[in-house]
Amino acid sequence: MTKKPRYRVQAAQHQTADSFQNFAARLGIGAENVSSSANYGFNPITRNRVLLEFMYRGSWLVGQAVDCVAEDMTRAGIDIVSDGAPDDLGKVNEAFVDLGIWERLSETIKWSRLYGGALAVLLIDGQDVGTPLRFDTIKRGQFKGLLVLDRWMVTPELAEEVKELGPDLGRPAFYTVTANAPAYRGKKIHYSRVIRLDGVELPYWQRISENGWGISVLERLYDRMVAFDSTSTGVAQLVYKAHLRTVSVDGLREILAAGGAPEAALIKQFEMIRLMQSNEGLTLIDAKDTFEAHNYTFSGLSDVLLQFAQQLSGALQIPLVRLFGQSPAGLNATGESDIRNYYDGIAAQQKSKLRGGVSKILDLAWRSSIGGNPPSSYSFVFNSLWLMSDTEKATIAVGVTGAVAQAYEAGIVDRETAMRELRQSADVTGVWTNITDEEIQAADDDPPEPSEGGDVRELPDLAAIVADLGADGGSGRGEISLDPGSEG
Repeated sequence: MTKKPRYRVQAAQHQTADSFQNFAARLGIGAENVSSSANYGFNPITRNRVLLEFMYRGSWLVGQAVDCVAEDMTRAGIDIVSDGAPDDLGKVNEAFVDLGIWERLSETIKWSRLYGGALAVLLIDGQDVGTPLRFDTIKRGQFKGLLVLDRWMVTPELAEEVKELGPDLGRPAFYTVTANAPAYRGKKIHYSRVIRLDGVELPYWQRISENGWGISVLERLYDRMVAFDSTSTGVAQLVYKAHLRTVSVDGLREILAAGGAPEAALIKQFEMIRLMQSNEGLTLIDAKDTFEAHNYTFSGLSDVLLQFAQQLSGALQIPLVRLFGQSPAGLNATGESDIRNYYDGIAAQQKSKLRGGVSKILDLAWRSSIGGNPPSSYSFVFNSLWLMSDTEKATIAVGVTGAVAQAYEAGIVDRETAMRELRQSADVTGVWTNITDEEIQAADDDPPEPSEGGDVRELPDLAAIVADLGADGGSGRGEISLDPGSEG
């Protein structure tokens, strides 16, 4: 008998550079343990339009996830920065209100978050939507607002891509409106005439699989959403079992087996129990029977629900105080830092997703409302979502009023300019809202002579005056004289 050679089996060793593994103890991913069997599945609910709509209609949490960011990105509006006449800027602001620009932009953001993409079509009266948009062709009254079309109402023409260098390079050059859209059915819309927003942006090949769009914000957190709703419903069902009562019946098995008169007598007994409990609060049982009441405790369930809620809050980047309307917990907790961080995130999204589209609309609004080219300094900033208190407004009002009054006293600006500056500051402070156009026009255009030595004459107690003006809740009613000879 020939002996077979003995080989020493040595465990294979694998070098890893980015994770911990211990094959002897079966620790780490790839070490033949339970964790190594984990995987990520593919659940493209973005492609199921009806499911998304049912979720949006039937779940308040889905509604919050879709609506919160959209409403917060558009509710504060913008502050137009320009050296143009305040009356012209007022007309542009009125155009935004009259045409419902912010409502339509909010709607576009909502459907982009729900479906994965949406368009806001720029409505220009008398122009073909299939041609490139030229701003120099816009006449007075031509801009009519926005038409919102979600991704299911338009088909991107992937064969025709934008070839011009710029942010739209490689995107579809045209969008064909489907037959179920509210307007422009069957028409091809040029990309320059739309404001396109995607939900969650995807890598190139995944974007191709979604017909050029992104995905719904709900797809990434679908499993967490199901877990939260399942837990909430399960807890609600437990309420019905919070007070269980049991009766031990002597010879129950024999009674049920016999049926007939004994079973009927048993049923009659429990009917009497229910009757007596309803009328007198008594439990009527046989001496050999026993009655017990069991109370169910709900300890720990609130912590489980809170953990699921925190996961949803983190996935959506919306704090609990905004997503659930939940009051902050803990000693001296106000939730202010969470809201400020959230507002910073909203500001970042406004800059990256909305700024280009709002710039287009602002240009169109000027040409349609005022006519001609906008001023060279024509720009805007998004208004802060963080609202100032009356004290903060009064402090700013004091600073602005003091600076304007000193510039007027020093002869740097005339009375008309000073009054315009004060009225323009009313958007922030709430003070000086009652300065009328007639008062500005009637103001003396000649600046006063600077005081001797160039020193600014002592001003009245502006802090006290503004405090009095804001005593009625910041209405700004009242008047501060800028007459050099006035004592306030």
